[in-house]
Amino acid sequence: MLVVITYDVRTDNEEGQKRLRRVAKVCQDYGQRVQKSVFECLVDPDQWVKLKHRLLQEINVEEDSLRFYFLGSNWKARIGHVGVQTAYDPEGPLLV
Repeated sequence: MLVVITYDVRTDNEEGQKRLRRVAKVCQDYGQRVQKSVFECLVDPDQWVKLKHRLLQEINVEEDSLRFYFLGSNWKARIGHVGVQTAYDPEGPLLV
């Protein structure tokens, strides 16, 4: 399933800046950054449980916000893109 994850982390102090980097790192472990605070993560149900658990460990629920959009397995028909950044295909080849 494809999950779009967005986040707002309060960064007006050093601890918030560290949380922001840790949240981004967790998301990078499971998906691709498509905008500054937006990731597309193609995960199976077990990976989703681990990803969500890791994210919830990193944020401060009184200062930060996470949003999850579940696009399911038929996600290709649900995503449109316009603009300069090339579209990302999470099922495409991984180039290192």
